[in-house]
Amino acid sequence: MTRASTPQTLVRVGSFAIGAGQPLVLIAGPDVIEGEAHLLSHAERIAAICRRAGVSYLVKSSYDKANRTSGRSFRGPGLAAGLKILAKVKRTLGLPVLSDVHCREEITPAAEVLDVLQVPAFLCRQTDFVTAVAKAGKPMNIKKGQFLAPWDMHHVIDKARAAGNRSVLVTERGTSFGYNNLVSDLRSLQILAGFGAPVIFDGTHSVQLPGGLGHASGGQREFVPTLVRAAVATGYCDGLFLEIHEDPDQAPVDGPNMLRLTDLPRLLDEVQAIREALARSADGRQKAVGSRQRVTSR
Repeated sequence: MTRASTPQTLVRVGSFAIGAGQPLVLIAGPDVIEGEAHLLSHAERIAAICRRAGVSYLVKSSYDKANRTSGRSFRGPGLAAGLKILAKVKRTLGLPVLSDVHCREEITPAAEVLDVLQVPAFLCRQTDFVTAVAKAGKPMNIKKGQFLAPWDMHHVIDKARAAGNRSVLVTERGTSFGYNNLVSDLRSLQILAGFGAPVIFDGTHSVQLPGGLGHASGGQREFVPTLVRAAVATGYCDGLFLEIHEDPDQAPVDGPNMLRLTDLPRLLDEVQAIREALARSADGRQKAVGSRQRVTSR
């Protein structure tokens, strides 16, 4: 399948690049930082799985979950303690790190540690905030608001670029579909790819049931592999965003929609097989076109 006609900008993070023609990237980790040892252990194991699968790895975990259903929900260690833990992961494992930023005051200290600053879905329409994140000079990942049509995201991406930042990723994470439900419209990936930014598919938040438990969000973890395989098969998915936990049922937040760590190796093998099949198909079509051109020119 051909990419969109708009030239795509590769985004460089650490030692690898994200975008068309590059290895798949996995942005993954526990939803929220539960402690230094916990995050180090998860990141180390996920990194080993990614190396075996030939996938680039960007560590994700939130120092603060600011948009909780209930004010009593666990939010994480906070900015200072959380950044200290992320810095330890980066230093110890040599892996790039990503986390959400929620207000302009967080941007400067976060940019001193994070390799990628993430704009949460609920904040993607906040012009001054998006502009301020862009001006920090770090690669940024903008999550598409679940309340937005995919074609509306070009305005958000344009805001970041107008602020001088060309290193922009855009993430599809489902669209509001009635009360407490989301739906993944995979046409979104092709539409988002048309804006020239690498496209990431969030396979775990896409199965979230926002506020579905009354006091917290529910989720349908069993559908993560199905949606991830389908997203990669579109040919417009440059990376995956997956929140992963060794024991999701015991996680303090978002357990129902987090992927179990032991399920990751098989899923990455499946998506890599899909990508290889797409590459073979594209190569076959290219060879067929070349053959027809040679015959015609005789």
